[in-house]
Amino acid sequence: MVLDAPGHPLRLAEVPKPTPGARQVLLEVKACGVCRTDLHVLQGELPGPKLPLVLGHEIVGVIRAVGAEAGRFAVGDRVGVPWLGWTCGECRFCLSGRENLCDRATFTGYGLDGGYAEFASADERYCFPIPPSYSDAEAAPLLCAGLIGYRALVAAGDAGRLGIYGFGAAAHIVAQVARHQGRRFYAFTRPDDDEAQRFALELGAEWAGGSNQAPPTPLDAAILFAPVGALIPAALQAVEKGGTVVCAGIHMSEIPAMPYELLWGERVIRSVANLTRSDGAEFFALAPTIPVHTSIEASPLEEANQALVRLREGKVRGAAVLLP
Repeated sequence: MVLDAPGHPLRLAEVPKPTPGARQVLLEVKACGVCRTDLHVLQGELPGPKLPLVLGHEIVGVIRAVGAEAGRFAVGDRVGVPWLGWTCGECRFCLSGRENLCDRATFTGYGLDGGYAEFASADERYCFPIPPSYSDAEAAPLLCAGLIGYRALVAAGDAGRLGIYGFGAAAHIVAQVARHQGRRFYAFTRPDDDEAQRFALELGAEWAGGSNQAPPTPLDAAILFAPVGALIPAALQAVEKGGTVVCAGIHMSEIPAMPYELLWGERVIRSVANLTRSDGAEFFALAPTIPVHTSIEASPLEEANQALVRLREGKVRGAAVLLP
């Protein structure tokens, strides 16, 4: 499914099978998650994508060929491919364990062709072994919704009372991790989204309501998965002094003007950018032990446009996944 230009629907096309480079592997794609970042690329909200482009950065596949210098995996191994597709390994960010901030990084389904396809190639150094307890479709959302959610949860510190704004793919995964860690979480959804609120309560939320409501108790931290800048002042108002508001999306609408008193009291606003391979190693070791369960809505690859529309309209319960 090919994106020819932002703002246009994806086009079903026959394209040549990728040839893996020296450090790459060729994957037969078994499943690929549909992420809100895909929507941002599709709608032109992230600048400068490779065009034409195959979207998709939550790829689960089986290796069918390896490059001349690739030796980490073997043909037949099942691996996952995340958003982070390559980093330079030389800059001050890479050398200090912050490869997610590398200025030369390239990203799957953005600067590199992704997994809305039958085959994909990826640098083996940025792939993850998939725990055997997960099916292909169940594992796909873990590769971005899970990894970014986990990084955002770590950024929230040791918050015992956690607000989660936007209860979609990432939220339904991070909620399970938070509960496992003994945290209490409070879910904020679109004001009229009764189904998302029921879903949050099923997963153990202490409270679920609209993003225009105040929680029943002050929060220690909040994570914003919804890309709505107006939620930042709302979240600041919901957290206690010393609390943290974590913005977990790669894109967000403009943040409105707000009085300084919302930030005062040593409250913190911080963003989460991309992921590191160490995030992946930690999360994929943790997820099966909880165990994290993913709620998925699977569709055939050729229905990618319909899946993206459902995601944009907030009609997906959990995560959408495409199956070639």
